[in-house]
Amino acid sequence: MGITWQEGQRLFRLDTPNTTYLIGVVDKEGFLGHVYYGRRLEDTAGAEELLRILEAPFTPESNDRERASFMDSFPWEYSAHGVGDFRESSVRVRDRNGCSAVMLTYVSHEIRSGKPPLKGLPATFGGEEQTQTLEITCEDRVLGLRAILSYSVFRDTDAIARSVRFENIGGSELWLEKALSCCLDMDDPGLDAITLHGSWARERHMERKPVGHGKFSVSTLRGASSHQEHPFMALLTSGANQDQGEVYGFHLVYSGNFLIQAEVNQFDSVRVVAGINPEDFSWKLEPGEAFQTPEVILTYSAQGLGAMTRSLHDLYRNHLIRSPYLHKKRPILINNWEATYFDFDEKKLLAIAQESAALGIEMLVMDDGWFGGRCDDSRALGDWQVNEEKLKGGLGKLVEQVNALGMKFGIWFEPEMISEESELYRAHPDWALEVPGRTRTRSRNQYILDISRREVRDHIMERMFAVLHSANIEYVKWDMNRSLTDLGSVALPPDRMGELYHRYVLGVYEMQERLISEFPDLLLENCSGGGGRFDPGMLYYSPQIWCSDDTDAIERLTIQESTAMLYPLSAIGAHVSVCPNHTVGRNTPFETRGYVALAGTFGYELDVTKLSAEDRALVSGQISVYHRFHDLVREGDYFRLASYQENKSFDCFQICDREKEKSLVFYTQVLSRPNRRSRILRLKGLDERAVYRILTVDMNSGTLTEDTGRLVSGAVLMWGGMRLENFTGDFRSRLYYLEKAE
Repeated sequence: MGITWQEGQRLFRLDTPNTTYLIGVVDKEGFLGHVYYGRRLEDTAGAEELLRILEAPFTPESNDRERASFMDSFPWEYSAHGVGDFRESSVRVRDRNGCSAVMLTYVSHEIRSGKPPLKGLPATFGGEEQTQTLEITCEDRVLGLRAILSYSVFRDTDAIARSVRFENIGGSELWLEKALSCCLDMDDPGLDAITLHGSWARERHMERKPVGHGKFSVSTLRGASSHQEHPFMALLTSGANQDQGEVYGFHLVYSGNFLIQAEVNQFDSVRVVAGINPEDFSWKLEPGEAFQTPEVILTYSAQGLGAMTRSLHDLYRNHLIRSPYLHKKRPILINNWEATYFDFDEKKLLAIAQESAALGIEMLVMDDGWFGGRCDDSRALGDWQVNEEKLKGGLGKLVEQVNALGMKFGIWFEPEMISEESELYRAHPDWALEVPGRTRTRSRNQYILDISRREVRDHIMERMFAVLHSANIEYVKWDMNRSLTDLGSVALPPDRMGELYHRYVLGVYEMQERLISEFPDLLLENCSGGGGRFDPGMLYYSPQIWCSDDTDAIERLTIQESTAMLYPLSAIGAHVSVCPNHTVGRNTPFETRGYVALAGTFGYELDVTKLSAEDRALVSGQISVYHRFHDLVREGDYFRLASYQENKSFDCFQICDREKEKSLVFYTQVLSRPNRRSRILRLKGLDERAVYRILTVDMNSGTLTEDTGRLVSGAVLMWGGMRLENFTGDFRSRLYYLEKAE
């Protein structure tokens, strides 16, 4: 790891363990250009020639006649607007004259140890021994605008964190109409793009397509990172796969409207930009005011997608998740939602808790329906007082009874929403977002609280804190069940209404920061109708996020594969639910549901009192397996061996510890095959000089059995492969455990 300023070449050099990133300063005007991002360079001699400034159109210093041609072809480190570069700009600023041209040039820089936080925003972190930060100060002297381009590198992973801080250093107000977090210009060797798309209950399905001339983007205007798109894009060479080829990853640490775009121009260069979606965005900067963009994580791999995945996993575990649960075993929970929906009382919850405790489940989570007059989804959001008609004796008594069973207790909130049929709405109708003169848009029978306003946030947090202080509550599920519409706030003047989307997100961040500060030992799980706000920004506040409302094991293979491409398994909320599945109606074996949920935080989403004796026995076996292997699942390196999204037949991945002594292989046969032989898959991450004992994990009993007594060398397993049997029947899973033989 290291950042240096190479004066002779006028280059900034940023090194991670396996990559180098170069930025050049050229021309007397101080143009900042992107030189290189790729494999680690031992020597950068001659690298400045990659800027092509020794050929036509040359720099304006020597050929001002063709300034526009220079602007439109130079590989900018942070692209400008309205001055000759016709590719996508990174920033657009409107001044009091209505003009929007902006040109930022180099002024100075500072290299420091450590990484400063981003005010009001989630961001990666690291101490002085772990991280180093470069801040490049640029200015537009005409506008009186300063931009500090920030880059941080990490000693232990191949990632670079980028963001920008804008400051109005002039005497007149300015309006930022676009303020993206990064720009990367490079030659296009013929790249593919991988993005993640979907909808409610089928989030984050992977899609790969070639990037051609023009613009290709992923974005959202839903106010949250969304079920439909994900704030991520990977560009990779056309033959790249899990183990080989070049991959550039871009992941935005933000939970609101975003844009990530790749553009190939007439010179066959590609520009990638990422940040807050500029549509419906505007931010007024009075003299002396500043604006901070969210952070973008860049990662480069020369060893395919798998190395990118492990870099992101390491970064998020070591430098983003702050929870005290990060390296702890999470309690096995049971959530009552699919068991009862709104139809429950304290007797029903206690019956579920008693049966669960007997099976070894460790936490009861009370979902929607415990507050105000909440008996369906049309009322009471915002009325965060316990309904003692439903919970006789109150919340404190219920929690005491659950604790007496040896179980923890958790609770559900949806703090950002309000029902029209609620005491809160009757008292404060102006607290809901509304465009004057227009009918508010309902979704799930609810409106959106204007949490850009301090008094609204204060009220909601006070009510939540009162509930949480009233009993021994150790877990909160924070839900958010609709997209944002009706973007109008009575608290913002017309020339600041474009700030509302971002101010809303900042409000969410402030509320969650207050929650975990008030209750530092709380286990917070974020949720947004399932996976509608599964992003790195949320991971900064909660160590796990509910992956999807679709708990069907086969649907989850696709959802969890794409999620695990970016996030550690310990961040993925995964539960065993009842069959027929409530979303798709599919029947899958109980043990298969357990195998799939084991690759996450693990829990149950069902009425345990209605399980058969056979399934109750399986619960005990699954819990035993979880306790045996969760440390390895939580901390291990992830390797994708086969993709059900690609082959439509089976799924397989592997977890290895860092010492290469232990490994788990998760194998699910989705569809049975007639007249076929076993599959042979090459394993990864093992010690090729070692010999491994292969055991089968019996999910029914929680025990390990030797798989025909096999002892196999790491070399054979990695370069020859491991035999996986062809099961009879669909939806069958198997879990193998490998350990070094002594």
